[in-house]
Amino acid sequence: MTVTAAPPQATYREVFAVRQFRVLFTGYTLFLIGETVRMLALSVLVYAGTGSALLSALAYVSGFLPYALGGTLLLAYADRWPPRAVMVGYDLLRAVVGVVLAIGVLPAPAMLALVFVTGIPSAVAASARTALLPDLLDGDRYVLGRAAFGMAAGGTQVLGFAVGGVLIAAVDAAGAMWITVVTCLLSAALIRFRLDDHPSRGGTGGTGVAATWRVNRSLLARPEVRSLLLAQWLPPSLMVGAEGVLVPYAVEAGLPDAAGLLFTAVAAGMLAGNLVVGRLLAPERRERLAAPLALLLGAPLLGFALLPGPVTASALLAVSGFGIAYQLGLARRFLDAVPEATRGQAFGLALTGTMTLQGLSAAVGGALGEVLPPTAVIALCGAASLIAALALRRTLTARRWDAPRSAGTAAGLRAGDVRQFPDHDAH
Repeated sequence: MTVTAAPPQATYREVFAVRQFRVLFTGYTLFLIGETVRMLALSVLVYAGTGSALLSALAYVSGFLPYALGGTLLLAYADRWPPRAVMVGYDLLRAVVGVVLAIGVLPAPAMLALVFVTGIPSAVAASARTALLPDLLDGDRYVLGRAAFGMAAGGTQVLGFAVGGVLIAAVDAAGAMWITVVTCLLSAALIRFRLDDHPSRGGTGGTGVAATWRVNRSLLARPEVRSLLLAQWLPPSLMVGAEGVLVPYAVEAGLPDAAGLLFTAVAAGMLAGNLVVGRLLAPERRERLAAPLALLLGAPLLGFALLPGPVTASALLAVSGFGIAYQLGLARRFLDAVPEATRGQAFGLALTGTMTLQGLSAAVGGALGEVLPPTAVIALCGAASLIAALALRRTLTARRWDAPRSAGTAAGLRAGDVRQFPDHDAH
């Protein structure tokens, strides 16, 4: 019997030394920039065409429901199709949609319908991208690669809204939409000509919808996968409900313009958490601190019960955002827990659950804000996140190298993985 050793700690320098990762990361950054600008520009276009705050808000959050729908119907294609083809195809689709929106030939309801329908494949593209990371980065470099993606997302939120607002003011919403088109085409060209082609994993038999449902059920039936999914989904999703009332909180505090600062504080905390935890902590320490960091998501939000001012509120939100780095301690465990042949769908299921629950949580937070003060809603969301983290403590405190296993046992587990999914094939 041997005990699995903790992997050596990697550095971001080692991660970015991998040319193929740099290509994937640059493409992802272009995607984030384009999506941020598109989201803002579409919201402005819809409001200008309808004068409806509701439709404008729907335009702003138009990514949640299509992603959830794609994740429940089409995820099997993340393993059936080569990842490069999936990413390039979706970039080109986004470029075409951007052109249609920019030239203004559609009324606002048709714009929303177009964005909704063409957003359904987004889950497949995101799954293909995420599932490619372990093929490019091994060991702890994979975890830091995930952290780099998280920092890109946080950094884009910190800068994207401000830059997007300036662009819209300078060239109007339709002009800003052309920037999204350019980023889509640049990303498509970069991925097509600089990223190596990787074969598909084959996927399961049957139609894409049937296979997606079948493999999702099989993944959720595996206790370790299910517990790790819940650990990734619940604490941050319940915390996100607080974001649904940050604007009303700022208004009640007498500083409506402070809402942007509050959202930026959350994103800045996420950026700092991924940077600090990924860079300074060894792999074993990251996994050991997963539970305390998960508690950090909700605990600071309890401070809103004391009616803090915007500056203190921003600090509390930044600390809460820092806690999202707990997921770095789960990254390798989740990768090890899922069968390689359905890795793309497994990552897609994780992303779909995150998007769906966060959207629902934000909606519930907004609904509670109709009957409760914003500070009470934020504190309740913090308490819910804290309770979820405590309930998942057993999963959050487990570590990959705690369980002794023999080589024969490990091989048996891998063989069992294949037998669980007899008609699938490679994220």
